[in-house]
Amino acid sequence: MIVVATDDFEVYHGVVGELRERGVAFTTVEPDADLPEGAEAVITAGEGVETDLPVVVADADAPRKAVEETLALLRGDGGRTVIGVDPGENPGIAVLSGETVVAAFQVPTERAADVVKGELEGAHDPLVRVGDGARMQGARIIDGLEDARVELVDETGTTPYLGTGARGMGDVLAAVNIARIEGEVVENRTIEPTEGEIQIIKSRSREQSDDNREIGTELARRVGRGELSLAEAIAEHAAELENREED
Repeated sequence: MIVVATDDFEVYHGVVGELRERGVAFTTVEPDADLPEGAEAVITAGEGVETDLPVVVADADAPRKAVEETLALLRGDGGRTVIGVDPGENPGIAVLSGETVVAAFQVPTERAADVVKGELEGAHDPLVRVGDGARMQGARIIDGLEDARVELVDETGTTPYLGTGARGMGDVLAAVNIARIEGEVVENRTIEPTEGEIQIIKSRSREQSDDNREIGTELARRVGRGELSLAEAIAEHAAELENREED
């Protein structure tokens, strides 16, 4: 059982909320109170709790990290963080501590690297594993993780069969599987888009633009290389057209 021992209301509120969300057994006491029988670890806001049990100091701005660290200590898995990414238009991201999934996300490609970097902050011996499919989106994510240890993983067979009611979970579940597969360490992944990929990007730009206009080949190529998001390319194309009309 985890004991929350703090007078800091913000830390208390954040940590207790995280523990309840995970269904973890816990109790709360004053920092100077005796710890109850069955206590296994203590979370504080820096108060000097006298105990031989593991003590984790929580920050009001990051209660989840304190809870994850505490759970990792209790599991005895060393607390190593491995993040799996299933790249695509809306990549699935799974954060594992040991063998336990502690967080999951699905966000647009342009936000994926920032989400991963946020999960890496303060993590013990972290590792990121990115699937080798959707190579253009994967390259953009990898290039956004300059200081992280990244492995490129063969994602063949990582997307599970989805039964009734599980629609929309495939990318996140694939990310969990990717996190558990050893890959090849990479520092970047430079991709030169094929003509077919460029045409797909141009078609998508027409679908997503307000005036049904298609971006040019060079802008599409930059999107394929990961230099621009599709939204950025559409905006740049619109600005170019506006400038021409003014001239």
